[in-house]
Amino acid sequence: MSSSEKSASPKDEEVNSDSLTTPIHHVKWYRSTFYNALILGLCNFLAPGIWGAMNSLGGGGEEKPYLVNAANALTFALMVVSCFFGSVIVKFIGIKWTFIVGTMGYAPYAAGLYTNNRFGDEWLVLLGAALCGSSAGIFWMAEAAIALAYPEPYNQGRFLGFWLSFRVGGQILGGAISLGINARRATEGSVSYTVYLIFIALQALGPFAGLLLNKPSQVQRKDGVPVQLQVTNSIGYELKTMVKLFISKKFLCIVPFICQAVYSEAVMFSYEGLWFSVRSRALGSFLSGIIALIMGNLLGAFLDNKSISLKKRSRYAFFFVVGWQGLCWVWASVVTTEFHKTNPVYDWTDPGFGRAFALFLFWVAGFQINYMYLYFVVGNLADDQEEVIRIAGLLRGTESAAQCVSYGLSSIAVMAAVGSVYLNFALWAVAIPSAWYIISQIGLFGDKKLERETRALRESSDNE
Repeated sequence: MSSSEKSASPKDEEVNSDSLTTPIHHVKWYRSTFYNALILGLCNFLAPGIWGAMNSLGGGGEEKPYLVNAANALTFALMVVSCFFGSVIVKFIGIKWTFIVGTMGYAPYAAGLYTNNRFGDEWLVLLGAALCGSSAGIFWMAEAAIALAYPEPYNQGRFLGFWLSFRVGGQILGGAISLGINARRATEGSVSYTVYLIFIALQALGPFAGLLLNKPSQVQRKDGVPVQLQVTNSIGYELKTMVKLFISKKFLCIVPFICQAVYSEAVMFSYEGLWFSVRSRALGSFLSGIIALIMGNLLGAFLDNKSISLKKRSRYAFFFVVGWQGLCWVWASVVTTEFHKTNPVYDWTDPGFGRAFALFLFWVAGFQINYMYLYFVVGNLADDQEEVIRIAGLLRGTESAAQCVSYGLSSIAVMAAVGSVYLNFALWAVAIPSAWYIISQIGLFGDKKLERETRALRESSDNE
């Protein structure tokens, strides 16, 4: 039994059951958690969503994925650093401005792909990747902390599903634009440079959209609980606490599961870039985004289903997610082994296209539900609101480290073609036991988010 349970009084239990599960407060729509989910999602759409749209075209839409994979490795390497120092940045400028600054590096990334596509220049690809990595780390940390802290407990899953829908919404839009421009291109090659001009314009709007986000003190929740997302400790304390949290059993055990989940992004996008025609890649970006959007929101609704205990929800979702991923890895191992020998380029009119193309759709859907489930899990690890910021930074930093390795290895031809599939399959198998150790404990000693909210509400009442 946890210490918080031992010390809970009947009064606390009343606050927990009534104030935190029943909507009793009227809120202004522009201060509501739904409004903030909308703004958070819009920024996600304009920044990493459009980034995902470019990469879902296969290698950033370039003829071969190797240069873009190397640039993405640089991006994620720098994101590891910026994620780790995220809580320190929040201390000085607050969560909202940390979030806004984090959107500013994405447009230079798109500009680099544009100049490479049109003029063959490579230097801006690497510079844009560096600028993107420097800002994207704090963006990822800030948006994750907001997504975990802003919503009411009974809306957590729907909030996550709605927010992450915008990420694949960028992929859907990007795919639709590219499909319209490249619909007649049934051969391999790079996409039209006109696509990148649209992407640059959209990503440049990210910081302006971020201005519409409410500060934590402005958010009005239906349960009346104030949102607290601030860091008041010294820089030295924050850095030591981050290290201590990272090496704790509750986080280390989930690290392999984080790594296997995000490693697959470079794998599936390299697969698409190597084995499909330009218009097939655009179609893949469009359709896979729609499927991922549907699957993510269905999972979010399930995770909010209070008729099923938290313990059962977490376990059922875990088995579904790892089962889906396992199916994809078996399928991918067979297909890519064959493709590595035959070197096909599939267009949607070719025999065998459906078998190869369906794998990519299943892959993206699996990535989305796995990614979303991670947030559900880490939301049940944090003990207090400051730890939400720290664990969000560690989650995103760990993701970035894994993706750095993934994109780096995928810049090597044999790894992009088949080696990373085998490696990711092995990571999936290794990650399951340690992840299960953590998943099996969720719900045994109460709901961590409810405990944090109860404490926040009690402290707010005591200060009045």
